[in-house]
Amino acid sequence: MGYRVGPGAGASASGRGLVRRRRRRWVRITAFGVTALLVAAGGIGWAVYAKLSGNITPDEAAAAELARYDRERPTSLVKDARNILLIGSDSREGSDNARYGRDSGTERSDTAILLHLSAGRDNATAVSIPRDLMVNLPGCRRPDGSRSAPRFAMFNQAFQLGGSACTIRTVEKLTDIRVDHHVVVDFHGFKEMVDAVDGVEVCLRQPIDDRAAKLRLPAGRVTLNGEQALGYVRARKTLGDGSDTERMERQQRFLGALVNKVRSNDVLLNPTKLYPVLDAATSSLTTDPELASLRGLYALVRGLRDIPMEQVQFLTVPRESYAYDANRDQLVEPAAKRLFERLRTDTPVVVEGNGPRDGAYGDAYPGLFHDAAVTVSPPPTFRGNTAAEDTCG
Repeated sequence: MGYRVGPGAGASASGRGLVRRRRRRWVRITAFGVTALLVAAGGIGWAVYAKLSGNITPDEAAAAELARYDRERPTSLVKDARNILLIGSDSREGSDNARYGRDSGTERSDTAILLHLSAGRDNATAVSIPRDLMVNLPGCRRPDGSRSAPRFAMFNQAFQLGGSACTIRTVEKLTDIRVDHHVVVDFHGFKEMVDAVDGVEVCLRQPIDDRAAKLRLPAGRVTLNGEQALGYVRARKTLGDGSDTERMERQQRFLGALVNKVRSNDVLLNPTKLYPVLDAATSSLTTDPELASLRGLYALVRGLRDIPMEQVQFLTVPRESYAYDANRDQLVEPAAKRLFERLRTDTPVVVEGNGPRDGAYGDAYPGLFHDAAVTVSPPPTFRGNTAAEDTCG
């Protein structure tokens, strides 16, 4: 799960606005996942605003690289709809991240989520992209200035080859969806965010004793601190069935719980808790230049505060084992195409926790809806969950 990127990272693979009001009032917002940030009360001074805004690292190199290929990028079809690529970097750079493994001088995308915000800001859909998905990578600019040749490889190699710009171009070629913004977070930033909200509650169906993830937890409701949360969302071989699909579903459930925690009055209406959340959230981010300020972030998410939790949805792109290597993934078609088309055209996506695996049509729609002479096909149902779901239920 991803996590604090140092200055200059993001495009290089190695490497509200506090709303100032005279009257006291609080602005409620939805904070989404590790990007959960923003908004505070009036009366906080310019120095605080400048510090929080200055925490964010603008990804200028990625912006320049994307501008180079602007003509080949998809066109946005729906005004005001937004697609944000959330990238969790597995960088070991820095003393805190180094504890999670050897720093080889490169990094890959440990987690990638395409977040679609509807034009009316009445729903949000987060789609996880498997890191082992076999995709066509474009030729990308390497950290040393040279360029890689196009290749067919695992998705997470895009970040290693050319950072966030290469990852964005890969996602756009895969989905034909324009990525409007991107956010990169590393291990340390993720932990800080969780600790800033005093931990996040999850429900464990069975005890966990995972030496590799440094986790030992009882079954039932457990509040995870930052270190435990990182182990929980990153563990792969000893939790669940050991698959990356199960791990992504666990990440999605955790993000739903984090959204609920940050939206709670306990955080947003308590200034002693709100500032650490804002500080941790902003300092853990590398974003496109347009988002690299509290003003830019607020402009994006100010309408999210009214989205019902049941309309904040999580799912994984329809996938199955790759035909030539069971340890890799490939898209399930035509399900993936249907999903991408709905996101591209800002059409609502239906998810069900007990629905079909990997995005096939749901059994809840066995036939067609008939209305006089009009016959309407049912919407496809994808396996997923919402932020409103109780994982202990």
